[in-house]
Amino acid sequence: MTKRSHDDDVDFIKALAELLSENDLSELQVKRDYPEDGSLNIRVSRVLPNTQPAIAYAAAPAAAAAPAPVAASAPAPAADNDDPAALPGAVVSPMVGTAYLSPEPGTAAFVTVGDSVSEGQTLLIVEAMKTMNQIPAPASGTVKRILIEDGAPVEFGAPLMVIE
Repeated sequence: MTKRSHDDDVDFIKALAELLSENDLSELQVKRDYPEDGSLNIRVSRVLPNTQPAIAYAAAPAAAAAPAPVAASAPAPAADNDDPAALPGAVVSPMVGTAYLSPEPGTAAFVTVGDSVSEGQTLLIVEAMKTMNQIPAPASGTVKRILIEDGAPVEFGAPLMVIE
């Protein structure tokens, strides 16, 4: 072991915490390797104060506007296969974020159940770190199921839609 001070590590952790705040991130994880001392694993996380109310606010209009098509199409096929992500035409989320079915609040959805889509066509948007990411159709086909509601939080790999 060397006689180095751990003040550098404390400064590094403080810098990571500042980075989290400045960029509205919820979590950072870093591994620092030291040739003589081993390594330092750091995970800094925080709860974003405005996350829950924004999601609840965005989900409320969607629930009032169009829950019937989503609810009517989701339960029946679920009996065939318990995991929608395992279906051949499942479109999964490439990131953690908030899913939006329309380009702006109050406008028509990108797609609805029964629509024909072509490869590359925008199906929905996932907002991550204040960036709107368009999710394209991986292949041409027909939208069979929409598995999420507008404004719903989604995880990486979560099934969003089924296209056959």
